[in-house]
Amino acid sequence: MYLILYSKPGCHLCEGLQEKLAQITNLKLEVEIRDITTREDWFQAYQYEIPVLILCHPDGKQETIPRPSPRANVQQLENLLQKYTSSS
Repeated sequence: MYLILYSKPGCHLCEGLQEKLAQITNLKLEVEIRDITTREDWFQAYQYEIPVLILCHPDGKQETIPRPSPRANVQQLENLLQKYTSSS
């Protein structure tokens, strides 16, 4: 599963989500972290929305996954990702 995480330095919500993604062991994840401060188009699109998690499908389609609660634990995040991969 290939995910893109739009974030920026110093964003505690982004860092928390990134740490939880790294702890998921039951799904094969590849996560690309994109710093929105490095590109104006990313910054304009996501400055008020980060963290933004995008699921990239093998056919090239991209799907935004609703932001999980910062209080969600690793298992809840894994369940959310599993739901999105099984429904596609």
